[in-house]
Amino acid sequence: MTGRYSEDQAIAAIATLTRAQLVSFIEAEIIVPLHTESGIVFRQVDLVRMELLCELTEHFSLNDDALSIIISLIDQLHSTRGELDYILQAIKDEPDDVRERLGNAILNMQKDEL
Repeated sequence: MTGRYSEDQAIAAIATLTRAQLVSFIEAEIIVPLHTESGIVFRQVDLVRMELLCELTEHFSLNDDALSIIISLIDQLHSTRGELDYILQAIKDEPDDVRERLGNAILNMQKDEL
């Protein structure tokens, strides 16, 4: 499999996803499929997002606006986590004395917030 899924494959892969929900997610731009010569396709990450959206809809009866906000917040958290990973790697590559100073500075900031 190429990691690309048609509408029918996406619906088959996610037991709780209906065609109406999929259309609604696309129209609300919560899910943005890729447009190819053979039509729209979804990536694996889109399927994961659709599954989460279905769970949120089913368990919390959220509308498209609320789902859009939640997905946006998840995307922001994911992006921030990636940026933090880069920062942590950069700190790890620094000499011991620099890492110790940074660690102490972080501890002091935490104490100041308490």
